[in-house]
Amino acid sequence: MFQKQLGTLAEKAHRIEQIAAHIAQAIGANSEHAARAGLLAKTDLMTEMVMEFPDVQGVMGKYYALHDGEPESVAKAIAEQYMPRQSGDSLPSSDVSSAVALADKLDTLAGIFGIGMLPKGDKDPFALRRAAIGVLRIITERGYDLDVRDLLKIAVDAYGDKLTNTDTLDNATDFVLARFRAMYQDRGIETDVIQAVSARNVSKPTDFAARVHAVASFKALPQALALAAANKRVANILAKNNISHAIDVNETLLNETQERELFEQITQQQTTVSAALTTNNYTTVLSSLATLQPAVDAFFDNIMVMSDDNALRQNRLALLLQLRQLFLTTADISVLTN
Repeated sequence: MFQKQLGTLAEKAHRIEQIAAHIAQAIGANSEHAARAGLLAKTDLMTEMVMEFPDVQGVMGKYYALHDGEPESVAKAIAEQYMPRQSGDSLPSSDVSSAVALADKLDTLAGIFGIGMLPKGDKDPFALRRAAIGVLRIITERGYDLDVRDLLKIAVDAYGDKLTNTDTLDNATDFVLARFRAMYQDRGIETDVIQAVSARNVSKPTDFAARVHAVASFKALPQALALAAANKRVANILAKNNISHAIDVNETLLNETQERELFEQITQQQTTVSAALTTNNYTTVLSSLATLQPAVDAFFDNIMVMSDDNALRQNRLALLLQLRQLFLTTADISVLTN
């Protein structure tokens, strides 16, 4: 048995076969080899060798597969399905192996969350935290353009009607993405940087990683904290006035020098940011937006946003919303602290 509510290891193997084939196709690997390795992944658990020496699970599967004439990539994937086994461990060495390792972990996460057995405190009998970090490491360090939520949806669907938790997909996705905090803290990334990116609900690990590194670089700039404070101020003003949807700025109402200057710079930045986002170059986005600091400071020093004139007030709020949305293309900069 894999788990009494979730069925046998044979059923798990069929799900891994299905999920691994999908992942392999998405990353340009041999989907037939990935599917075959997924199907055979757990067979060595039934042998006397592995029953006697559990630590050789996967390793023995590799040699049995080679002995039976399976392709080398299939045998290697069977051996590497459990990687990374712990923090700092090596990753699977090929795309086929990575597809099988991801499929195994995603199946476990979907299944255990699907029956409501969420980890509590130090109790994590199915090693879901390790599985989640393994998923994030494989995707980010091998540079795969994969979406965690999409992958978990496939894993959830593979269970059919076995799952009882109606929030499985949301629960499992949130759990996996929350592991980014522990993973990056171990690498010396500050908590507020991780929180700034997490606020954008990014579910592609490689995209998340690119944003984290961009925000970390941005925070080191001299303009960063002033812009973070300005973003927080802007966010509060917009929230108090229930401004969340884009409103066009009326240029004819920009009566003051400082608001015209900010509008012109925002318009220029929109072009620069849009171009940088086509390649997910978030470092360029934030370093370019850092040049807005003088115009933002001048605006707040000289302009009364909450003017008694409703038209002027709404126009200035629209301008601030454009400023806020520019920064939110990468992260919620207002979260950053000293």
